Amino acid sequence: MTTAQEPDTAAAAELRALAEQAGRDLEDASALDILRWAVDTFGARFCVTSSMEDAVVAHLAARARPGVDVVFLDTGYHFPETIGTRDAVEAVMDVNVITLVPELTVAEQDAAYGPRLHDRDPDLCCAMRKVKPLEEGLAGYTAWATGLRRDESPTRANTPVVGWDERRRKVKVSPIARWTQDDVDAYVTEHGVLTNPLLMDGYGSVGCAPCTRRLLEGEDARAGRWAGRAKTECGLHG
Repeated sequence: MTTAQEPDTAAAAELRALAEQAGRDLEDASALDILRWAVDTFGARFCVTSSMEDAVVAHLAARARPGVDVVFLDTGYHFPETIGTRDAVEAVMDVNVITLVPELTVAEQDAAYGPRLHDRDPDLCCAMRKVKPLEEGLAGYTAWATGLRRDESPTRANTPVVGWDERRRKVKVSPIARWTQDDVDAYVTEHGVLTNPLLMDGYGSVGCAPCTRRLLEGEDARAGRWAGRAKTECGLHG
């Protein structure tokens, strides 16, 4: 069932049923127990994805499986602080960081589509620099973990702790879905987990530099992403 190839229809249906049952069974489980379930179920076919906003899920996953694969998307537009966080995570944590890059460099994309595509067509930019590389990078896995939390924005309010990613036909694990920002802060303090320095500089969520701003008072954590546009997600999770 857990092969590197995309599952056939019957296998996908079995995986989906497994994911949905686990989502119900593990709704009240701890984040660490959710990750232990994923590791026990999928072994090396399980990975963590991280935007390097913080390393909380990577740290939790390393407790469940030392040396776990942590997949990072280098879009070419990251803040230097984000790349620095990735390098620090790779240096000090018991994880295997895998960096994915888009097919085109920023310069090649500018030549083909014109400069600042992120301003003119952010959905296309995200599709080429995030969605496609991640789909290719996840090809060898059956399940992947994210740091999605229900309190981050209305679009994430119903995130299951374990669910089914229909587009990629993979099990999607969100072990800290029920956590609040206070829970994250407490875990970071207790375990000395690395966080992106920009979180201490007014940013509530850290994405690509051209499309991310500091928060205004009273805004939710993701309000600084694609501010002024109807866009709220890059396409990785919706």
